[in-house]
Amino acid sequence: MGIVINLAIVLDIEGTTTPISFVMDVLFPYARDNVRSHLELTYDSEETQDDINLLRKQAEEDVEAGVIGVQSIPPSNASKNEIIAAAEANVISMIKADCKVTALKELQGHIWRSGFMKGEIKGQVFDDVPKALSKWQSAGQKAYIYSSGSREAQRLIFGNTQYGDLRPFLCGYFDTYIGNKREVRSYKEIFLSLGVDKPSQIVFATDVLQEAIAAKQAGLKAVLVLRPGNAPLPEEHGFETVTDLLQI
Repeated sequence: MGIVINLAIVLDIEGTTTPISFVMDVLFPYARDNVRSHLELTYDSEETQDDINLLRKQAEEDVEAGVIGVQSIPPSNASKNEIIAAAEANVISMIKADCKVTALKELQGHIWRSGFMKGEIKGQVFDDVPKALSKWQSAGQKAYIYSSGSREAQRLIFGNTQYGDLRPFLCGYFDTYIGNKREVRSYKEIFLSLGVDKPSQIVFATDVLQEAIAAKQAGLKAVLVLRPGNAPLPEEHGFETVTDLLQI
């Protein structure tokens, strides 16, 4: 059996109860505040040029789709200062709008990598996370993460937690390259990637009802994880619920 968990259900930050607070209160602000310095320091690298190209392409698609308030990015023959200023405005705009696009997630992941390497960021997880991961591994069950954050960001978070490096307990990572987390096809892709015989052999744990619905429609077994501070669920949602990952 494979176990796939939504990254949001395992994250926490000391002194809070909201599961997404680490992302909202630490990671997003860090990326926003360090966009310009990161782009300036790494501008000539292939990685950063790829990040800028992804942002440029996303902006062009948003303009064509009629998205309001899109910050376009000048072509590559524009000056470095012009491109960086536009890219910074573009990223800040998307962060404010809570966009889940790959272009933003890739750049954020690279900025967070610098923060983790400098020791300015440390991943925080709920107390049950290392225990559950160890339990599943001992039982021969493979655990994976599926997040709107990039795979690199996921590796950074789990490699630098208050419990140390948890990556040895994980068998893989999925992000929005495989599809949106509220689309059925994304979970079908996960099923095909894990190599199990039937999608029902995969347990998908999440605290987002719409994700659970999509996973269920793809044939996975979906479980809702109840964490303090979560939005209330409708009374008859039809899913198994747990309050602790050890219950899975």
